[in-house]
Amino acid sequence: MNAIERAISESTGSPFQLHTSASIAGGCINEASCIEGKDGRQFFVKKNQASFLSFFKAEAQALTEIRETQTIHAPEVIAHGKEKDKAFLVLEFMKEGTTSPSGQAKLGTLLAKMHRVEQAYFGWGMDNCIGATPQPNPKSNNWSEFYRDHRLSHQFDQAAQKGRRFEGANDLLDQIDSFFSTYHPHPSLLHGDLWGGNASYDSAGMPFVFDPASYYGDRETDLAFTYMFGGFTSAFYQAYEEEYPLESGFKVRKTLYNLYHELNHFNLFGGGYASSAQSSINELLKQA
Repeated sequence: MNAIERAISESTGSPFQLHTSASIAGGCINEASCIEGKDGRQFFVKKNQASFLSFFKAEAQALTEIRETQTIHAPEVIAHGKEKDKAFLVLEFMKEGTTSPSGQAKLGTLLAKMHRVEQAYFGWGMDNCIGATPQPNPKSNNWSEFYRDHRLSHQFDQAAQKGRRFEGANDLLDQIDSFFSTYHPHPSLLHGDLWGGNASYDSAGMPFVFDPASYYGDRETDLAFTYMFGGFTSAFYQAYEEEYPLESGFKVRKTLYNLYHELNHFNLFGGGYASSAQSSINELLKQA
């Protein structure tokens, strides 16, 4: 019995013997597969290098916290650990269905309900990652300070290590408070990496989310990222606003929050994301 079989057996209280394993496409960071036991049970497995185990533990915690809100659904965590030179995370396998306007609306409503739950502080109980980039989550009572130091400044530092410096970055960091002079968000549990590829629908059409990079922060950061790559319909946004209306100034803050992801995508993939980030910095400095 290998480590994954043993971990599933211990977690579920029922012996698990591997029968088949099929790779699943779509992930750019981890190896993903659906495994099936001789008893017909199926599980979703993610693997990465052994040093990634702490990030899998953080992802497991995030999925558990999302489920505990009893709002939007997320896969159940089965087990995590190491097998030889690989770290692994085993999750409930959820068969995907198709999207619909009602499904998109339900996704918006449930996300808003999750965001309504007020947390005690900004940050989180542990550090995690956004893609493969480390994401520091120290506890804080000051959102603009947290976002400046542990999101934007952190990504600017990562870029500088790659030899890329952005014009106006320091000026923007110095003026972060100006974007929050009349807006004071409370800490919400965030998905943290909410693009269209990390939300889906089960066979009954009910929405669920996965691959979180969770922490406690301004709910608008989740909403902002949904616009970056698309995949969310007007039904989603309308339902969200009906449940939890956005405050004025979101259009500008959307650019501020997506700058984090533009920088992160540059740090991960390079390419044209640098020019996108620079354009956002220029636009924000005009608004500051």
